[in-house]
Amino acid sequence: MRINENPVTREKLAHYADLMVRKKEIETELDELKKDFNDYFDSSVGKQGKGEIIIGEYKLQRQIRKTEKYSQEATVSRLEELNLHELIQKKPDEGKIKSALNLGLLKKEDLDGCVSTIYSHAISVKQTIS
Repeated sequence: MRINENPVTREKLAHYADLMVRKKEIETELDELKKDFNDYFDSSVGKQGKGEIIIGEYKLQRQIRKTEKYSQEATVSRLEELNLHELIQKKPDEGKIKSALNLGLLKKEDLDGCVSTIYSHAISVKQTIS
């Protein structure tokens, strides 16, 4: 790069600043639309329900992603009570716990109060071909 060829110009800075303002406005508007769509699905199929609606050439879908995570302190304590030390590392080994559950070495109710479940909503809008 030659010294005269500065990639940073007033025009680029102004354009960048304008894009950042528009980006924030767009993100705010998208968040409002997502809230409206989630409110619609909450009232029509329930808070954790997945749903789909087609209006004209657009399909609106809500999928539900479920994430379960073992509470470290409670799970380690419970596994120690059950004498299942091989399932404990410095934190609960979720892979080994799932295997122990599948093999019947551990019952799901043995870990009551140890699993936290997180639900997240995913909105997708696609144009369908008509």
